[in-house]
Amino acid sequence: MSALTREEAYALGNVRGMELQRLMADAADARDTTWGRKVTYSRKVFIPLTNLCRDKCGYCTFAKDPGTPGAGYLMPDQVREIVRRGEALGCKEALFSLGEKPELLYPEARRILETLGYSTTIEYVLAMCELVLKESSLVPHVNAGTLDAAEVRQVKAVAGSAGIMLETISRRLVGRGRAHFACPDKTPVQRLRTLKRAGEAGLPMTTGILIGIGETWDERVDSLIAIAEMQACYGHIQEVIVQNFRAKPGTLMEHAPEPDMDDMLRTIAVARLLLQPSVSIQAPPNLNEAFEMYLDAGINDFGGISPVTADHINPERAWPAIDEISRRSAALGMELVERLTTYPAFLNLENAARFLDAKPFVALMSLAGMDGHARYQAHSGLNAEVLA
Repeated sequence: MSALTREEAYALGNVRGMELQRLMADAADARDTTWGRKVTYSRKVFIPLTNLCRDKCGYCTFAKDPGTPGAGYLMPDQVREIVRRGEALGCKEALFSLGEKPELLYPEARRILETLGYSTTIEYVLAMCELVLKESSLVPHVNAGTLDAAEVRQVKAVAGSAGIMLETISRRLVGRGRAHFACPDKTPVQRLRTLKRAGEAGLPMTTGILIGIGETWDERVDSLIAIAEMQACYGHIQEVIVQNFRAKPGTLMEHAPEPDMDDMLRTIAVARLLLQPSVSIQAPPNLNEAFEMYLDAGINDFGGISPVTADHINPERAWPAIDEISRRSAALGMELVERLTTYPAFLNLENAARFLDAKPFVALMSLAGMDGHARYQAHSGLNAEVLA
């Protein structure tokens, strides 16, 4: 099997046992044909610029309301300190992650931004990306949620890549009692519009699906196909994440069932066979103890891993040590390779002219080797002291 139709993918929703093993073998073969026996990761620092958010996702513990402990914005000196620590430990990506447009909901957010000299959160993000490029060797990756066309262009000027998780194409999940109720920025049309604007602007993007939040299997397939169609139009999607929902205490979905390993494996395999071969398939290694099994289902990337900062979206799930990921990958015949936030295919001169602006391109080229991966491979265990 080299590719799947929509109908064929629909029919795979319950495969287990030997059928699942055959599906995974097909996916792994497809991965090997394009990506070889290498699996990549990006050595990063995680910069949670603000945990204020106007969306109220039913599974999220990252977002905080004003007045609760730890709520607010990081100050520029805090950003500098995270970046400084990361640079000392060989990090090359500064991943900005934040709540969506809190200033539209909270007067407190507007007051903090005004004190800092900005009117919107995205203006502050752009300024901190400039700071990173000016004061360090790291290259920003921006996860700022939904963006208009002008904001996409502004992000491109200061970042090597950006990201927005589609999560699901299901409109059912914005209904009352569902995962995306009271989340104006999580409607599928808004997420797809941002991906389209990024394609029109030539901004390398990460997107993906979050499985187990109430979507059906067919809706999961439809979400992957929507991403594939976007990639066919613009060629700007460098990686697609298949991420498993983890139930968290104190959330609407704290008692919801989590996807099991078979569900993750079949979804990864179907993603590999539905999406264009050039699209990287990623699954995070800190959300499942047996993460190396993902390799047998066709992934070629473990995503951003930090020796400095916790996964602030899933703080209860510590990053595995990079040398442990390398060891487990090698046991399955896969070599772990450190990449940059922008994939090698986007760094050749022909593609770079379309997909990268001058500042991030210069920063990336100072870090890239001849193969487009990180010039200095910094495989080592994670630092014992991780910033919260």
